[in-house]
Amino acid sequence: MRVLSGVQPTGKLHIGNYFGAIRQYVALQEDHEGFYFMADYHALTTVRDGAQLRQQTLDVAADFLALGLDPAKAVIFRQSNIPEVCELSWILSTICPMGLLERCHAYKDKVSQGLPADHGLFAYPVLMAADILIYNSNLVPVGQDQKQHIEVTRDLAERLNHMYGETLTVPEPYILENTAVVPGLDGRKMSKSYDNTIGIFDPDNVVKKKIMGIVTDSTPVEAPKDPANSTIFQLYSLFASPEQRAAMEASFLAGGTGYGEYKKQLLASFLEYFGKQRERRAELAQDLAYVEDVLVEGAKQARVVARETLDRVRAAVGF
Repeated sequence: MRVLSGVQPTGKLHIGNYFGAIRQYVALQEDHEGFYFMADYHALTTVRDGAQLRQQTLDVAADFLALGLDPAKAVIFRQSNIPEVCELSWILSTICPMGLLERCHAYKDKVSQGLPADHGLFAYPVLMAADILIYNSNLVPVGQDQKQHIEVTRDLAERLNHMYGETLTVPEPYILENTAVVPGLDGRKMSKSYDNTIGIFDPDNVVKKKIMGIVTDSTPVEAPKDPANSTIFQLYSLFASPEQRAAMEASFLAGGTGYGEYKKQLLASFLEYFGKQRERRAELAQDLAYVEDVLVEGAKQARVVARETLDRVRAAVGF
């Protein structure tokens, strides 16, 4: 089955991105046909500097490669290298009811966070639908909070098929269940919006500063501590073996160890867990021409599929 997902190149990938999605992408490429793209068309709603967008797109592609996406197993490409997606987006917009978009919570959430209420942000789900439908995608890995956008995609595909005959593949959401809710440095969900992230490929000194700055309570060193309410313990649990996790939990409950010591253990486990990926990312930083080649080759493969789909849609609607 064909699996498709994209990520906006709007900043550095953090451990929430990895445990929430990217780890699953890497696993899915083993048994499915993966299409993974850098969503730079979508990023235009927030990134207004061309040079910055170009660089961030390459950086995120390098991050994906370092984390295990393999161009021999998956098609990895830049969204803007597939102009056909914009034409399909327009065609879908002509059959998209306004009410369908007005009900989308993501638009309301982003406007409430201060993003400008422009058409691109409002029509984001239509472009997302075009991204999915143009590659005849069967499965779309999403978190529960993005399920609504897949429902919009399915609705638009079914509408077009109803109006013009069976033309588009109707995808299914692949809900990423049992994924970790990764806490940020302040205890809230890790998010770039909250500026509480730990970048997977941040320099060692930056990672250390962030981890040592994790917000904790004022429980004395000698007193027992509650691991269930500890950001340190929750993050450590992502990287540690079951035995290591159990040992830290027992230490928390026993008391006698300060949060500073636990932060040091968390730092060591983070660096060990991502050690090989961080080494690979450093190598790729010195060979961005290779990263560009991967994106160009991936776009060639993706565009063959996109062109076939768009030709089919154009014929159906009367072009």
